[in-house]
Amino acid sequence: MSVATSEVASAWRAPYLRTTTGIVALTLLFAFEALAVATIMPRIAEELDGLRWYPIAYAAPMAASVIALVVAGPAIDRHGPGPGLLAGLVIFCTGLVVSGLAPAMPVFLLGRLVHGLGAGVLGVGTYVVVAQAYPERLRAQTFAVLSAAWVLPALVGPVVAATVAHAVGWRWVFLGVPVLAVGAWLLIRTTPSTPGENRTQDFRVGAALLAAVGVMVVTLGGQRVVAGWPALVFAGVVVVVLAGRRLLPPGSWSGRRGLPSVIGTKGLISIAYASAEAYVPLLLTLARGLTLAQAGWVLTTGAVTWSAGAWLAAHWSVLRDEAVRVRLGCTLIASGVGGFALVAVPAVPLVVPMVAWGVAALGIGMATSTLSVLAMALAPAGGQGRTSSALQVNDNLAQSTALAVGSVLFAGLASRDPVGGATLLVVVAALVGVLSLVPAARLRP
Repeated sequence: MSVATSEVASAWRAPYLRTTTGIVALTLLFAFEALAVATIMPRIAEELDGLRWYPIAYAAPMAASVIALVVAGPAIDRHGPGPGLLAGLVIFCTGLVVSGLAPAMPVFLLGRLVHGLGAGVLGVGTYVVVAQAYPERLRAQTFAVLSAAWVLPALVGPVVAATVAHAVGWRWVFLGVPVLAVGAWLLIRTTPSTPGENRTQDFRVGAALLAAVGVMVVTLGGQRVVAGWPALVFAGVVVVVLAGRRLLPPGSWSGRRGLPSVIGTKGLISIAYASAEAYVPLLLTLARGLTLAQAGWVLTTGAVTWSAGAWLAAHWSVLRDEAVRVRLGCTLIASGVGGFALVAVPAVPLVVPMVAWGVAALGIGMATSTLSVLAMALAPAGGQGRTSSALQVNDNLAQSTALAVGSVLFAGLASRDPVGGATLLVVVAALVGVLSLVPAARLRP
C-alpha cells in the first residue's frame, strides 16, 4: 500500500483529520445532552409536577426540529454548512438555558422546543459536511465514527447527570452543557464549508409549521384537560399526515423503491427505538426500583452497542450487502424492544430486559448508519442538504407524532398505572419495528 493510499484510508488522517475532529466534538456535545436529559427526566417530572407531560419533553424538540430541518436543508445547500452549524449551536444552547432556568413545566417544555430548533439545524449541517468533505468510500466509516462518539458520553453522561442532579440539582445539567459548546465551536469553525449550486427557494416552511403545530395539538389534546379532546387529537393527526406528505419525496410513506423507502425505513425504526427509549428510565425506576444512576447505565449499554452496530456495518465483510444489513438491523430492533418490555414482569431477571435493550441499540446502530450512507448516495447532485433534511424531517416528524399519540394513552394512565401504560407503549414500539421490514425490502432503486 502506498503512502498516498494509506493517508486517505481513514477519516482520522489528513486531509480529513480536522473535519473529523470538529464533527466528533459536536456529536459529543449532542450525545451528552441527550443521554443526560433522558437519565434525569423522571426527577424533572417529579419536581415540576409534570409526570403526565413526560412524553412531551421528548416530542416537543422533535416537532420543533421539523421546521428547522426544512429551513436548514436548502439554506445549507446555498451557503454551505458552516453558517448553519454556528446558528444551530447558538439556538441549541439557548434552549438548554431556558430549560435549566424553568420555574414550571410549561417553561421547561418551551426550552425543549427551542433546543429542538437548534438540533435540527445541527443535524442537517453535520450530514452535509460528511457528504461534502469525504469521498464515498469513507462515508460509512465516518458515520461509524460519529456513532462511536456516543460511547464516551454514554459511559459518563448518565452517571454525571445523576450525580449532578443529586448534588446540586438537575438544572445544572442543562446550564453546564453550553460551556462545553465553546470548545466544540472552536473546532468546527474551521470545518470546510462549500456553498452548493442549488439556489432554489424552499416553499415548504408553511407545511413544516403546520406539521409541527399538528404534533403539538395531538400532544395537548392528549392531556385531556379540555372538552372535546378526542376531536383535537384526531384533527392534529390529520394535519400531520397532510402537511407531512408535502415535506418528503413522493412515496416515502408508501414504500416506493429507492430513496423513498430508505427514508420510510429510517422513520419506522426511529419510531420503534425512540418510543421505547423515552420510557426506559421511567420503567427501570418505577417497575424495578433502580436509582437514576443505575437506570442511566442501561442507556449507556445501549449507546455502546449502537456504536458497535455502526462499526460492524462499516467493517464486517459478512455484512457487505447494505440491504441485508438494514433488514438485520430492523429485526434486532423489533426483538430487542419487545424483550425490554419484560422489565415490567417481576419474575423476569433484570438482566433479560437490559440485554434486550442492548440488542435493540445494536440493530439501530447497524441500520441507521447504513441508511444514512444510502441516502447520501441516492441524493441528486447538489441536493445533499435537501436529502439530509428529508431524512431527518421524516425521523423527527415520525418520532414526535408517535410520542404525541402515545402521550394520549399515557396521560390517561399516569396517575393510576404509569408502569402499565409505559409497558404497553413499548410493546407497540416493537410492533413498529416489525413493520419496518416492509420498506426495508425495497431499498434498491
